[in-house]
Amino acid sequence: MKLILLSGWGIDSRIWQPLKAHWPNTVEPITVEWPGYGVSPALPASARLAALAERMASQLPSDAVWVGWSLGGLLATALLDHLSPPHALLLLGIGQRFYDDAKDGGVTSGELASFQRAFRRDAMATWRHFLRWQCQGEPNAREAHRQLRGLLGDAPCADSATLAQGLTWLATLDNRAHFAAPPCPIHLLAGAQDPLLPNRTRQQASRLEDTGHCPMLSRPAQLAARLAEQATQVPR
Repeated sequence: MKLILLSGWGIDSRIWQPLKAHWPNTVEPITVEWPGYGVSPALPASARLAALAERMASQLPSDAVWVGWSLGGLLATALLDHLSPPHALLLLGIGQRFYDDAKDGGVTSGELASFQRAFRRDAMATWRHFLRWQCQGEPNAREAHRQLRGLLGDAPCADSATLAQGLTWLATLDNRAHFAAPPCPIHLLAGAQDPLLPNRTRQQASRLEDTGHCPMLSRPAQLAARLAEQATQVPR
């Protein structure tokens, strides 16, 4: 089974490198870059989802399982309106929306708006803050952050316009309709201590114990095994 691995905001496909030694031979992992990340050319400013779908069509085949982490999962779900659905969609560290105002934990719309304002003031400092923030749920947050900086280096892997567009998608994409009538099976996976998820999303998900938003860093073997297990159980 092919696994198409999609990364999140401000982070390119290098986030999946820690899993390399742990994949079972039942799956074929394939990392894909979003436009504007790595060597993939950026989309025009304020591009719509249709333009993203057109760019990603050849990299998101239907004869595969898509694995979307964080913003990558939010976008992959939204693209189900534009592309042929995969065998299944595995969402890691994301639910129907990125923010939640139900006082149930996770990120509120106000916090996200504050983050966007900070990004407009100082994109580099805000990106670095986000790296630290999303590591807070790991059993050793300092070590997870060190690993993340070791993978990514000291500068974002996308330009400011691409990152700003990603924040807009985090603030506006709402996939509740896809969850209500999914065109393919959608499965949630979540770190039990993920600081970016509301409690009810973590309760609805298949949980990865003793990890947070970045299980690739703290629990790569556990994550690879769980993704492979869920992918190989999907009917074809």
